[in-house]
Amino acid sequence: MEQQGPSADELGPVFAPGLTARVELTVTDSDTAQAVGSGDVPVLGTPRVLALVEAATVVATAQRMPAGMTTVGTRVELDHRAATPVGRTVVAQAQLAKVDGRRLLFEVTVTEGGATVAEGRIERVLVDRQKFVRRAFGEAESGS
Repeated sequence: MEQQGPSADELGPVFAPGLTARVELTVTDSDTAQAVGSGDVPVLGTPRVLALVEAATVVATAQRMPAGMTTVGTRVELDHRAATPVGRTVVAQAQLAKVDGRRLLFEVTVTEGGATVAEGRIERVLVDRQKFVRRAFGEAESGS
């Protein structure tokens, strides 16, 4: 029988609401909507904003991650509110708002100076890394 990893009760002390992390990015040409294919303007592209806030959620959990476990993104709600030109620095912050069993619900924001660039919520689920990868590749092979 395969081990399931920590139980929901064991996660409480490991991941508690209030856990935070931040990630900074100075916008370059490769981060623009033009470069990532999400538009034709030379400002920070929404897919790059999403990648940045997801990175902040990963950083928030990294130091407390139980051995053999990882988190995977399962749900995103993101409002991209303001354009950020090349050369400006944005800060993404993720705060763990709720732990529901293996589900970790984060509130995320991106700011530039005092302005809000984006905000939203990201849900990640704690999984056994090896089992997850094995299942993903098994399904991919059987689906082809």
